[in-house]
Amino acid sequence: MQKTILSGNEAFARAAYEAGVTVASAYPGTPSTEILENITQYERIDASWAPNEKVALEVGIGASIGGARTIVTMKHVGVNVAADPLFTFSYTGVRGGMVLVVADDPEMHSSQDEQDSRHYARFAKVPMFEPADSQEALDFTRLAFEVSEQFDAPIMVRSTTRISHSKSIVELGEPLMELPETGLVRDPSKFVMLPGNARIRHPLVEKRLEEMSEWACTQGFNRIEAGDGKLGIITSGVAYQYAREVFPDADILKLGLVYPLPKQMIRDFAARFDTLYVIEELDPFIEEQVKAMGINVIGKEKVPICGELSPGRLRQAFDLNPPNLPPIKEDLPPRPPNMCPGCPHRGVFHALNRLKAYVTGDIGCYTLGFMPPLSAMDTCICMGASIGNATGLSKVLNEEDRKKVVAVIGDSTFLHTGINGLMDMVYNKSTATVLILDNSTTGMTGRQDNPSTGFTLDGQLADQVDLEALCRALGVKHVETVDPAQMDTTRKVIKEAMERPEVSVVITRRPCVLIKHENVVEDLPPLYVKTDKCVACKACLTIGCPAIEWETGKDGSKGNCKVDRLLCNGCQVCMQLCKFDAFGVCDD
Repeated sequence: MQKTILSGNEAFARAAYEAGVTVASAYPGTPSTEILENITQYERIDASWAPNEKVALEVGIGASIGGARTIVTMKHVGVNVAADPLFTFSYTGVRGGMVLVVADDPEMHSSQDEQDSRHYARFAKVPMFEPADSQEALDFTRLAFEVSEQFDAPIMVRSTTRISHSKSIVELGEPLMELPETGLVRDPSKFVMLPGNARIRHPLVEKRLEEMSEWACTQGFNRIEAGDGKLGIITSGVAYQYAREVFPDADILKLGLVYPLPKQMIRDFAARFDTLYVIEELDPFIEEQVKAMGINVIGKEKVPICGELSPGRLRQAFDLNPPNLPPIKEDLPPRPPNMCPGCPHRGVFHALNRLKAYVTGDIGCYTLGFMPPLSAMDTCICMGASIGNATGLSKVLNEEDRKKVVAVIGDSTFLHTGINGLMDMVYNKSTATVLILDNSTTGMTGRQDNPSTGFTLDGQLADQVDLEALCRALGVKHVETVDPAQMDTTRKVIKEAMERPEVSVVITRRPCVLIKHENVVEDLPPLYVKTDKCVACKACLTIGCPAIEWETGKDGSKGNCKVDRLLCNGCQVCMQLCKFDAFGVCDD
């Protein structure tokens, strides 16, 4: 068999191809995004971005009911959005095998919380595999489709940032050539979950978990690695790699299926040791279940519950001396997150700052409006929450404070789960202002398309959602569109909207400077500073553009601003802030 090097996300995509998947759906979210982007290389799979994770899962469920093998991917917080169909699909079971890959983000490298998706597997009574490297990402995911059909259940596969983005050697398998037969099969007692049918399905779900627990005791994905017999460790996922490195002589029970647990296998293993540890990342998910079996284990008393594990953190937790390695020099300068040079959101947040707006924010690049010097975001909870948060605030504030409340949301996020909030805002006569920052892409996760961009996942032309018409259809009477690079106009329109005693939507439309489609972003020459006109007022620094830096004066001179022409993309926002005509346009 061919061997190659794959990231975990590439391996998940390969597994879908080898397993005969024909439908794949997802909403982008770090660290899961690259799974679907890699699936697009396999032409027999119909892969598409959905407006949100709930829709993605519902698409997958539909394809499974039609008999196809299907994969759905999302990040951990996406499972919150998809939870409603997930719980019921656990009851109905599948027709074609269905796998949900969920990628957790320990340490919150790019997330608003540190959720442990294993709880969702248990909560929804859905079996879950957890691979420890790219080979297992491929093997477990491919196996999960067979298990899904064998036990009539959707299967979850849990990844973490370290598994999704790190690479290791993978032996590829032969793809399934005979794809599952699809077609309509009427079976309402299985797929119509009204109470009478659901009551019949629930005992079947419980029986399925008991059978899987017994079956998992004899499967190779749960294995015991013999040590010197003095110390026992139960572990799974990437934590297994760290445990193996820090405790090379320990006996290890490595779990590949983390729900349901192979209880008899655990009992037999635990009986051999006086001291037994559970080493797992984030919550004490395995530890609590093992303790509930009456087995004495040590877990979160030593292993940190917060943040991403590493061999170093594990050694520190167990008071072990680090190996004799050369010290790692970490003398890199700090680099706070910032919007890109030319980002169309920069002018919007400058205006909101100057208008002293109270901004309920949302998830996306524009969350960086929180950072100084813009400092123009006051709340950020989750995808689509900004509009509902603004409604709630406006219900409890006096008239003057109510005018200050502005919800900010991106185009993709508005289509994800913002529409319902705006509908409620109109229905319940809120008076807050909503800004939809339309940069024609889903920027934060890597410039994916969405229903408003006019392109599909594979770059094909698609019908675009008309955001203005959509807002008007929801009942918004005041919808205006501005170019955020025109700062005076943007500020004037936002100010008028804030003064209006009813719902107003302002759409700020200008494409992301990193957009991947050609001929969308205007190619403008960079700027330069006319040092003889710069009075060192530093007004241009208030937008926090990385292309502008302060050059300290020498020999007592005042100093002046300087433009890095390699970073500047000529948006001219800084030029509009300068009252002394100190910016010029390069003509070479």
